[in-house]
Amino acid sequence: MAEKKQQQEALNVEEALSKSEAFLIKNKKTIIGVIVAIIVIIAAVVLYKQYYAEPREEKAYAALFRGEEYFEAGDFETAIAGDSISYFGFQEVIDNYGGTKAANLAKAYLGISYAQLGQNEAAIKILDEFDGNDQMVSPALKGTMGNCYAKLGNLDKAVALLQQAANEADNNTLSPIFLQQAGEILLSQGKGSEALKAFTTIKEKYFRSIQSMEVDKYIEKANLLNK
Repeated sequence: MAEKKQQQEALNVEEALSKSEAFLIKNKKTIIGVIVAIIVIIAAVVLYKQYYAEPREEKAYAALFRGEEYFEAGDFETAIAGDSISYFGFQEVIDNYGGTKAANLAKAYLGISYAQLGQNEAAIKILDEFDGNDQMVSPALKGTMGNCYAKLGNLDKAVALLQQAANEADNNTLSPIFLQQAGEILLSQGKGSEALKAFTTIKEKYFRSIQSMEVDKYIEKANLLNK
């Protein structure tokens, strides 16, 4: 009985192997084609990164470097427009090296430079194109946009962006700055209860920040407005 069972199992295995072999023979061209396609795709990705993307990224950062120096020196006009020698401006980096990390960073530099020069609409437009989710850079740029909207008189939009920036940063460095700015705008709008909420958040959640040291006077203003 046991011998018969073993023979049956052997037959089942042999049958399965035969079917598999038949499948492989029948679909040999298709299978080889798929394997070749996978190899080609992998090779293309490796070659793209090694011979195009990485060198292009290096060139982009090299083009950005001089602009960063002008930016750090506070020479925002030259950082934007270039020096007519070897550096041609942040926009040139963006246009020539689109899709690189350096070009994306150039958008941040360009937007802040526009904001520093009071070109608020231009700043908002380019900062809105920045792609990132860093806990410091992205909220900082959003806060900059908020301040630009405030200068343009769009106070509701300004408050919304400043509060978003504070929430996204969620740290003692940026959040209290943006909450205080939002609170001051809300005070100017006569929105005491909303302003109080912003200032109270600084006092209770970000009590280790510099802004918390003088937030009581703002809380008092908000309370007086609510009476």
